[in-house]
Amino acid sequence: MIEKHSTAVWKGTLKDGAGKLTTQSGTISDLPYTFATRFEGAKGSNPEELIGAAHAGCYAMFLSALMSGEGIVPERIEATSTIGLDPTTEGGPTVKTAHLVVRVKAPAEEAKVLELAEKAKAGCPISKLLNAKVTMEVAVG
Repeated sequence: MIEKHSTAVWKGTLKDGAGKLTTQSGTISDLPYTFATRFEGAKGSNPEELIGAAHAGCYAMFLSALMSGEGIVPERIEATSTIGLDPTTEGGPTVKTAHLVVRVKAPAEEAKVLELAEKAKAGCPISKLLNAKVTMEVAVG
């Protein structure tokens, strides 16, 4: 089993405190985040955008793998994942949705790309991880 980790360090209260995120690889190191960056739209990072980045990256790789398995070499796959956090959920904020917007440029019939895109949405390991409604829009060309 491949295992990767990230670390969060939080200091202070929820609203007045601050945290820093660091990934095992060191690509992200001491990335700051606060209540304001997560819930109030302040400039800066938050866990949901990092989940979105993981989802988009995983999806693009998985779609590429499926296309390659069909002999299709994609020129470009651009995936954006928007994570929806409902801060008013009883029991605490809850991630409720993940919406993929995908643009694919590949030498293949549109119907085939759309079929593989749906398979990738269902099979992407991060899609499977999310206990949320995962939706998607795909553009070919």
